[in-house]
Amino acid sequence: MSVQFIENKNLFILSCAKLSCVFYVDANKRLVHLHFGGKVLGEEGLVPQEIRKGHSSFSPWADGEKPEDSADALPLEFSGFNTGDFRINSATVLTENGSAATDALYVSHHIYKGKKRLAGLPSAFAGDHDSVETLEITMRDTACELEFILSYSVFEECNTIVRSVKAVNNTASPLVIRRLMSAQLDLPHTGFDFVQLSGSWSRERHPERTPLHSGIQSIRSVRGASGHQNSPAIALAAHDATEYSGDVYGAVLAYSGNFLIEAECEQYGTARLCAGINPENFSWMLAPGESFETPEVYLTYSGEGLGGMSRNLHDFMRSHLIRDGWADRKRPLLVNSWEAAYFDFDSAKLLGIAESAAKLGIEMLVLDDGWFGARNDDTTSLGDWFVNTDKIGDLGELVKKINALGVKFGLWFEPEMISEKSKLYQEHPEWVLHEPGRRRSIGRQQMLLDMSRPDVVQYLFETISNILHSANIEYVKWDMNRNLTEVYSDTLPPERQGEVAHRFMLGVYRLHEMLLKEFPGLLIEGCSGGGGRFDAGMLGYVPQIWCSDDTDAMERILIQLGTSYFYPVSTIGAHVSVCPNHITGRSTPFATRGNIALSGTFGYELDLTKLTEEDQALVRKQVADYHRYHHIIAGGDLYRLSDSFKVNPFDAWMYVSKDRKEALVTAVCRFCQPNSGVRFVRPRGLDPETVYEVDGMQVSGATLMSIGIQVKLEPGDGASRIYYLKAL
Repeated sequence: MSVQFIENKNLFILSCAKLSCVFYVDANKRLVHLHFGGKVLGEEGLVPQEIRKGHSSFSPWADGEKPEDSADALPLEFSGFNTGDFRINSATVLTENGSAATDALYVSHHIYKGKKRLAGLPSAFAGDHDSVETLEITMRDTACELEFILSYSVFEECNTIVRSVKAVNNTASPLVIRRLMSAQLDLPHTGFDFVQLSGSWSRERHPERTPLHSGIQSIRSVRGASGHQNSPAIALAAHDATEYSGDVYGAVLAYSGNFLIEAECEQYGTARLCAGINPENFSWMLAPGESFETPEVYLTYSGEGLGGMSRNLHDFMRSHLIRDGWADRKRPLLVNSWEAAYFDFDSAKLLGIAESAAKLGIEMLVLDDGWFGARNDDTTSLGDWFVNTDKIGDLGELVKKINALGVKFGLWFEPEMISEKSKLYQEHPEWVLHEPGRRRSIGRQQMLLDMSRPDVVQYLFETISNILHSANIEYVKWDMNRNLTEVYSDTLPPERQGEVAHRFMLGVYRLHEMLLKEFPGLLIEGCSGGGGRFDAGMLGYVPQIWCSDDTDAMERILIQLGTSYFYPVSTIGAHVSVCPNHITGRSTPFATRGNIALSGTFGYELDLTKLTEEDQALVRKQVADYHRYHHIIAGGDLYRLSDSFKVNPFDAWMYVSKDRKEALVTAVCRFCQPNSGVRFVRPRGLDPETVYEVDGMQVSGATLMSIGIQVKLEPGDGASRIYYLKAL
């Protein structure tokens, strides 16, 4: 059993293969946290006699309780506001009398097999044969009939516990949620580093590591999207934790809108982590009988360093988040038209690219921005989702011609956006997200549709569906090229405007759900100016996300390795692009561009009709490599072999198949250094007893992991090589 309740001790033990979470109900009905970390066996010693810390009159306690019972000094599973616990908290709810005091105590619990899906939100799932168990604990406020249902779903094999909270208004009056976090985790000391993924447009998800300090450290977004700046995922790593060893705690929020993940080191030397919807400018009115569910948080632990944490999360997301079988399916190897043509194309140009794709073994052509309305630049036509026949003729006929070449077809959309120069804006100016009387902010010459409105979502579903029904379109690239401003909806009263940003996100999720139901098997790739909405929330609907608009191979090393700390490599959209690169101006060898793009979904972002014969030969080799190695990269275990927290002159990483019979090592010289000596890369994760063939040698796994592979690269910046290891 992965969930146990020891009744005579009021003790809960949640167990995974290598992880346990332990807490109990104390005499005052508080849910007191005891342990989250390495697996425990048995129940003895789990309730220490001295769990309660020192106290003072400045850590108040409830009337009728003892000073040592102060909520300010207890490690808790769930905490309220303005009732004695002054740390960052789980819930703040405004009641009818205007008070925001919130304090919930244990009422009951329920344990069941499997896991329920959240309504309207991305949701992890349990397979038919998975040994997943869920614990639901009902807490009730001490002053009113407001209930909180805490959900813990235990995914044993993946060492991951899924957390979420549901608030239920059982009172006779409306309540207003000001803050409701998805998960709270109290840890017994502060000896951790805060690991985050941060950056900017075209420089997303660079890993950063900072020691926890007194006070609060946080990452957040108020952009209406998770954003390029911070990914909604963090790790707390012991100071001595490395890539391969040490205690690491991971938390991934499955949400794509405004978020907050924060950690506080408090006066008694402990740490508290909270993750959920950002409470800044958030509120939610809860009428009597209504409920509100938070997004999920995926919590994991590894004693095998940051790499172990990553592999836990990769296995979990591939098996329990990515839907419709896409985690195990080979994605079509595609070429995208954007860097090949931008807005300047016609049917002849597209057919030429498709013909070249067919000759090179590329399986799909994706037509990017510029095919609809009157769009020949970025100033017009967003929202007018009908074909520009003057530009490409009949879409159905074009797709038939492309399919006749043996090439599949995909199409770009930007559903959440509207151009002022559009028929849609002329007909429905009220559909724009805006605050009356305030001037609008513009980004990329475009505005936002109010996705909190059901009529807007229905319009988008109908118009996009019409296009998808009109031709054999097997892939959609879903883009979002600006963030939310002037967040206000004409459909809601003033007191409910704090709901708009979350309702916007729910509308985005709803449209994904509607399209996937209408078009089973449709492959959607997420995008937001590259990786501006790369998060576990979107991965609940799309199996891959365009990782960054920066396709420079040298820049992509850190972006892709950073992304891999929390997200599977199979979700990372990565393409070979032209040189000099359109963003950095850098030139990198064609072979290296392919080697780095292989550490992702793999594809091309260039004009295939302009390739030299030498480059065409390299494309054919890369296509063959993609098919040959896909199962190792997409389904294997990732090991980062160099320091991903800085730009190195030399980087290496590898993948090991689950049966440890095959492995793939990628080595890249970012910039050549004279007299740098002989370089060795030491593989990880091999079977020490197995003999592997690599680079013409037959070597045991133990020797390879102890001594390594001597890396032999051509001189020059950007040289790279892939080593294939196969068990004999």
